This record gives sequence, structure tokens and C-alpha cells, in this order.
Amino acid sequence: MASSDPVYLRVVADIRRQIVDGSLPPGAPVPSRAQLTRKYGVGETAARHALRVLAAEGLIVGRVGSGHYVRDQPALVPLHRWRFHDHHVPFGADIQSQGTRATWDRRTEPADATPDIAQRLRLDESAPVIRTRYVFRGDGKPIQLATSYEPAEFGEPGGDDGPRGLIARLSAIGVKVTEIVEQVYTRVPQPAESDALALPAGVHVLHVERTHWAGDRPVETSDIVIPGDRFRLVYTHPLHP
Repeated sequence: MASSDPVYLRVVADIRRQIVDGSLPPGAPVPSRAQLTRKYGVGETAARHALRVLAAEGLIVGRVGSGHYVRDQPALVPLHRWRFHDHHVPFGADIQSQGTRATWDRRTEPADATPDIAQRLRLDESAPVIRTRYVFRGDGKPIQLATSYEPAEFGEPGGDDGPRGLIARLSAIGVKVTEIVEQVYTRVPQPAESDALALPAGVHVLHVERTHWAGDRPVETSDIVIPGDRFRLVYTHPLHP
């Protein structure tokens, strides 16, 4: 590390190394500010900054009156993105297949297309759309958020879409879905997302921007938010001779 770097980064680098190589295993106490100042020869301000950085990275957690501890890193649960397309809630089907009880809440309402949604659905800005917000839970705990948008001309989705799902419902009104496109990226969660998903500090989310296409027309688009410390996305691409 360059000598011009702040001294607290030297502390961060060493503690991070110990966590990564297992010298400080999950649940182990992290040296206190006083212990860090003595061990690394830094001031209390530098020690405090180091602990803040490690907490922001999601490597340690603070407990009131007890100090800091190495955060448990849960095993990532696979989410298979190309299964259960005919199920009315694909995420629920995937989670239930892993032995977890899946439930969800949804709220559907009319809305005006934002510039981003209008572009994704190839609509005029502020065109009427139907917006549906979902909170998915596994064994009662929120584990995924999703917001779906459809052109208002398709009408409001009824109930929970029943067993037919989005693809079958659109097919029933003469709209044949021919392709599903997903774009995935990581980002810092918004405060409301952190609260809803009970995310520890420093944990990013996986953001899946999914769009259903009927030929060259987008007919539905969704923003799906998944905790990056709990799940990994699995994509299967069947090859047909």
C-alpha cells in the first residue's frame, strides 16, 4: 500500500485479509479501537475509520455494548432464472422447490410511465401503465422485491394471475410472448430497499431488469431486486440440435 494512503487503510487491509483467509472466522470478535491503536500504532480516529469501512463492506457487524464481530457469510441460494415460466409466480416456485415456504404480497395500481419505463415499453412519456409491486417472502422473511409495468391497454391483472401466469394471460388476449430478456447488474440498495429486505450495511443488491417481448414489441417490463449476499442467479441455455 502506498505510503501516501491514509493510515487507517493499512488497518482495514490487514483485518480484511484475516477475515478472508479465515484467521478471523465468522462470529469472531474484532479488536476494539483501543486494541487497534496499540497493535497498529495508529490514532483512535484512524481505528474508528477502519471499523467503519469494514462495517460498510459488510465484513463486520457492531453489537451495542459488545463491540464488533466478523459477519457470517451465508451460503448463496441458487435462483434458476429459466425455469417455471408457466408458473404464476416463478420465484415462488423456485423457492418452494428448495423446501422454503414462499408467500408474497402484491399491490396493483394505475400509473403514468416514467421516462425510463416509457423507453423500455416504447410508449410515450407519461402514457398510462399498470404497475404491480411485489414483496416476496421465504418462511415469512422478505427476500425479494419486484415492480412490474404493463401497458394499460392490456387491462389490470386479475387476482394473482391464476395458474396461467403472465404469458398465458397475454396469449388469451392475442398477445404471444416470444422472448424474455434479462439484464443484470449490482448496485447499492436504496434506503427503502435496505429496510424492506433487512440488508446489513455494505451489502449490494442484484438488480434484474426483465422485459417480455411479443415479436419486436415490449409488452411487460420489471425491476427485480435480490439481496446479493443471499442468492446467486443461475441461467440455463438449452441447446437443441
